[in-house]
Amino acid sequence: MSELAEVDIEPPHGAVVYAALASGRPTRQARAHRPEEGHDVSVFLAGDGVQLIPDAVLTSLVGLGTGSLRESFDAVAAAGGRFYVSGMSSKARGVTEADLADKQAELAMPQKLVQLAFEADRTLVY
Repeated sequence: MSELAEVDIEPPHGAVVYAALASGRPTRQARAHRPEEGHDVSVFLAGDGVQLIPDAVLTSLVGLGTGSLRESFDAVAAAGGRFYVSGMSSKARGVTEADLADKQAELAMPQKLVQLAFEADRTLVY
């Protein structure tokens, strides 16, 4: 009978969360993405997901069973997480640079999402 070798697996330290959310269920969008200590997290908002970044939505949206969007956003930002907001989706939905002011967020093109996905240990899409 052969013995199984122990394998030391390094836990993932980088993750990308890609969110292209349907606007028909806004109260289900405030999902908590609180990174664990030592993990780098990037969030890429595309499609209807870009409509989550304006202050009026960030401060008022509370998801069913998931809590405050603002609290989740602030937790990711406080842990050094970065938010990327699709430039094309933003333009189509009226989200502007002003909506990104004073946030760890920037407009980005699809190439940035591809770059983040290749650099990350894990990529979550929903």
